[in-house]
Amino acid sequence: MSTAQHGAQTRRSAGVLPSQTIRELIEAARIAPAEGGAAIIQAQVQPASLDLRLGHKAYRVRASFLPGARATVAERLRDFAMHEIDLSGGAALETGCVYVVPLQERLSLPDDVSAFANAKSSTGRLDVFTRLITDHGVEFDRVDAGYDGPLYAEISPRAFSVLARAGARLNQIRFRLGQPSFTPSELTALQRDQALIGGDQGGEGAGIDPTVGLSFSVDLEGEEGEPVGYRARRHSGLIDLDKINHYDPADFWSPLTPRALGAHGSRGVILDPGAFYILVSRERVHVPPNCAAEMTPYLAVVGEFRVHYAGFFDPGFGHADTGGAGARGVLEVRCHDAPFVLEHGQVVGRLVYEPMLEQPDTLYGVDIGSNYQAQGLRLSKHFRVE
Repeated sequence: MSTAQHGAQTRRSAGVLPSQTIRELIEAARIAPAEGGAAIIQAQVQPASLDLRLGHKAYRVRASFLPGARATVAERLRDFAMHEIDLSGGAALETGCVYVVPLQERLSLPDDVSAFANAKSSTGRLDVFTRLITDHGVEFDRVDAGYDGPLYAEISPRAFSVLARAGARLNQIRFRLGQPSFTPSELTALQRDQALIGGDQGGEGAGIDPTVGLSFSVDLEGEEGEPVGYRARRHSGLIDLDKINHYDPADFWSPLTPRALGAHGSRGVILDPGAFYILVSRERVHVPPNCAAEMTPYLAVVGEFRVHYAGFFDPGFGHADTGGAGARGVLEVRCHDAPFVLEHGQVVGRLVYEPMLEQPDTLYGVDIGSNYQAQGLRLSKHFRVE
């Protein structure tokens, strides 16, 4: 699949591959089942990504690692693995531990196609830190163009221990042809015409830069009498990843209410070191059908916290025609080494938009069982909605 072959089908020479092209890669065995893996199914294909499935074995390792340019993951597992766990019938992955799991997919990418991965939204909202590893990899979550080999997930539950089974989909992968990006003028026009990041009075357009993204801020006022966020309870029970709309939020989360922070009248919360929070953006997030977006980690120089481990926003998220008007970005926030004051309206992250190679034949929220379309403040799908 060369750049020239795509040229007749799209007005762009580089872009994020849409669902129909991902299916073409599967049909051509460029994306294929790994040894012992089940056939790839349609439900794994998302508008601009592919869900990846856990294999039947997990390895408890003594430390996170990258294999480096001269080694495979299997070779490094011989150095760091402590014991092997069978995931066929389910097994507990415990907080504070690091696991490496061979995935049921492998890649044989064309020379002009690269890939990058991220945790799925439900994974991030449970504070299960998940990253992709490849043979000879020197970065997490990045797959070089032309890569031919297996895939592995590094999994480290932070807030809650989880029960995982073979076939569970904790992370997802996107594919890029070339180096897609919007020019500053293209991105400015998209923000002006389609309100990619918008408030109640329309798009704010703060900090537009194709490499840095569009800024968004945190909502710590919310609706009268409603929480503005949730803090994960320590020493909670085990969460079975297969149980949807099952758990009582009160058993795992404490609701947050804002308070006055000084004489100047601002409201907010003080984040505790080591604590994990679910918050929500003040602005609406909109990903038009011809775009994909990724929430990027916030710079450490502006605060002792990190926002959002699960960073993909598919084409159609927050799009009015797919039932998503008014969708907010849910923020997964972890405070680092020092308590930090977070105030209403404070900028906490950025969304980087990229062009699709062509519009996907399916969009987020349309006939694919999307869990978070038109969302406001929302816990993961595992918790009951009152």
